[in-house]
Amino acid sequence: MSTNTTPNISIQELASRSEFYIGVGLAISSSIFIGSSFIIKKKALIRLTRVGGVRASSGGFGYLKEWIWWAGLICMGVGEAANFAAYAFAPASLVTPLGALSVLVAAVMSSKFLNERLNLLGKLGCLLCTIGSVIIVIHSPKEVEVDDLAVLLEKLQDTSFLIYVLVILSISLVIGVYLGPKYGHTNVIHYVLLCSAIGSLTVMSCKALGLCIKDAISGRSSDFATITPYILIITTVVFIGIQMNYLNRALDIFNTSIVTPVYYVIFTTLVIVASAILFKEWRHMSAADVIGDLCGFFVIIIAVILLNGFRDMDISLDDVRGLTRPKRQLLDQASPMDEILVAQHKSSYGSNEHERRV
Repeated sequence: MSTNTTPNISIQELASRSEFYIGVGLAISSSIFIGSSFIIKKKALIRLTRVGGVRASSGGFGYLKEWIWWAGLICMGVGEAANFAAYAFAPASLVTPLGALSVLVAAVMSSKFLNERLNLLGKLGCLLCTIGSVIIVIHSPKEVEVDDLAVLLEKLQDTSFLIYVLVILSISLVIGVYLGPKYGHTNVIHYVLLCSAIGSLTVMSCKALGLCIKDAISGRSSDFATITPYILIITTVVFIGIQMNYLNRALDIFNTSIVTPVYYVIFTTLVIVASAILFKEWRHMSAADVIGDLCGFFVIIIAVILLNGFRDMDISLDDVRGLTRPKRQLLDQASPMDEILVAQHKSSYGSNEHERRV
């Protein structure tokens, strides 16, 4: 008996591992396409400005005549499709954090093709983003949480997940009706929290819809003969619409360098929490893998903040090297203007000290 079951178990494990790596590949390719799409569309907008067209921020639609902009849109569509498919093959707690790679791709490509300077902190952010992503891939659960829509629908009716959904919808309603209109223009957290909360539910509906499509392609079941997939499609579209609406409000009011890291941190955290409640995947992970997964996530958080929060700072490796030089050497390299400013500072300090004594 044991000799007959062992090969079956190994084949199932092999199939599960192969699906995991397919999901990882789709998530990484999604980040590459989405990150590249921002740069391609930006090139089209710059080209439109050079020829004297009306800018998009001023209500112009001249970019629709640029083939480069359409190439960027197609690139983004491919990336979103790959990201959508990744949820059907890999755990959501793995796919969502890997979305930070799109920030890395956009930062590197903007430095290469848009002549935007990537300072030292940005380069460190790129390195940390890569390291954090590798850590998450190594320590994430390798088994697909659910590979059947019927099992997923049963899990969606679990009491703990229904409480999570009720809390998320209540928070979103309070922010949308009261806190957002009153405080949304002065604090970035309100609109970002709303779109992140709804976004965590969007990921779960995408997961279910992805399983429907996966089952239909493999021929395992005819889910589209029932009403369930169509309810999931409507739910997903509504959630995405709400999510994009409030994210655009936040971007319109606050700087992108603030909205992007805050949104990534809150959105990814809520997706990981929702995934843990729904699939209870942490129960099947060792303590080392749980700690490693969380460490990888925190590393990516730091990387995203470095890439976005300090992009305007003029800091380079020469500035760091200057800190290691002897004080005498720094004084010798000071310019005449620096010496004049130091002398003025000393004289003003001396006069103030004299007045204080008198």
